[in-house]
Amino acid sequence: MKSTPSYDHTDPLSIESYGKKMIGQTFRSIYEQSIQSGIIRTAQEDTAAYVTKHEDKNYKGGIGNLVEECWFGYKANSDAEADFPEAGVELKVTPYVKNKKGFRAKERLVLTMINYMEIVKEGDFEHSHLWEKAQLMLLVWYLHVKGISDMDSTVDFVQLFTPPAEDLKIIQNDYQKIVAKIKAGKAHELSEGDTLYLGACTKGSNSKLRRQQPFSDEPAKPRAFSFKNSYMTYVLLHYIMPGRQTYEPIVKYGKVDDFENFVESRIDAYRGMSESALRKRFNLPHPSKSIYAQIVFRILGVRGNHCEEFEKAGIVVKTIRIQKNGKMKECMSFPAFRFQELAEETWDDSTFGNYLRDTRFFFVVFREDADGEYHLSGCKFWNMPYKDLEYGVRKVWQETHDIIKEGRLVLTPDNRGRLSNNLPNASDSPIAHVRPHGQTREDTYPLPEGTHLTVRDTGTGRGTWPDTTIFTKQCFWLNNSYILQQLRDIIH
Repeated sequence: MKSTPSYDHTDPLSIESYGKKMIGQTFRSIYEQSIQSGIIRTAQEDTAAYVTKHEDKNYKGGIGNLVEECWFGYKANSDAEADFPEAGVELKVTPYVKNKKGFRAKERLVLTMINYMEIVKEGDFEHSHLWEKAQLMLLVWYLHVKGISDMDSTVDFVQLFTPPAEDLKIIQNDYQKIVAKIKAGKAHELSEGDTLYLGACTKGSNSKLRRQQPFSDEPAKPRAFSFKNSYMTYVLLHYIMPGRQTYEPIVKYGKVDDFENFVESRIDAYRGMSESALRKRFNLPHPSKSIYAQIVFRILGVRGNHCEEFEKAGIVVKTIRIQKNGKMKECMSFPAFRFQELAEETWDDSTFGNYLRDTRFFFVVFREDADGEYHLSGCKFWNMPYKDLEYGVRKVWQETHDIIKEGRLVLTPDNRGRLSNNLPNASDSPIAHVRPHGQTREDTYPLPEGTHLTVRDTGTGRGTWPDTTIFTKQCFWLNNSYILQQLRDIIH
């Protein structure tokens, strides 16, 4: 006879209390206990297959399904209603990882699929299918360790979670932005960079899958509502882990109708003021490398160089200096890529592509006057437009990927022995390019196994490379002319 777990499936607190008994146990031990207690019945010959299936990293939600079946005693399903419908509780099992800076969520938290045809018929956010899934969740956290099966990971935290009031207004605005884009016939242009805490992430094992949308003939990628990785990291560090200190918020009292408009209006109130006047106004020391970022956060009422809302949303602050001639001196760089990793990626799951899809930037512009002093010119929230990403950056990424993967990297010496390469440069694309990221050319990464670079013989007798299986670290850059074009509306 099948055993029934001892908790009240109509009471959220009873469900949480029973869930907390998992803390300290591995998923493998949870599975083994469920067989011994009779919560599930698996033939001996099927045991290995069950474990293998749930260990498979391509079996999305496998660990979550195991918890549902082996601990809470109900069959995993894809029903639209909450996992514990009588209690209104949704179960979410989610990993976190440890890095040099501490801990972070390993991934976004997928909430529910977006049905493009049906969501436009829904009423307000409070009556949406999304809110039914997200308003009360039992979060089960475990530490994912590279090289170790998740079956041997330990449950560390189990806690009921509802997005707090200060987050909810932003989540509602995010939801409205996503729905508005679908209603405008632009579901195919959705990007996680459009929003702050709630994203519309791509979903589906096949990147070629497409779904019908109601107000356009152009099919769109399948997407799901999710809490962004940055938001889940904040939830973990500040709502789940004990003894963690929160960042200072920008909105300190009550709620604002539109967070981004609120931030922009705070910055705009100081438009035209010089750097020296702003330093004096906020009692900042003499100019330093980070002085412009310090000015931005002081204007926003934050003492450090981090704030709660930006951390939750993963917003990247970029201060831009426009010279008196109207040009930007610097392009925007990104972290160096490893050639071997880049060669194994596809565009749809590329590190650089995903970063630009997911990230929302906050640009704050300072413009140089005739006397060489910089004045606050304006600000804007920005994420890369769909067409620029999918048709511009993608071309640069793909060409770089192919050259590296196929071993077609070529160095050409000039008469002075200086070496140039055939990776995309700033004149090849109006949006992005590739160039070195290392301090010197000796700062290198290995090329993919079985490939090597070629040093072209130009007849000069100059130009050598000591080891053709390694090359100077490179990174993607956004052209300064492209960034400047995006900021034209706020440069005064």
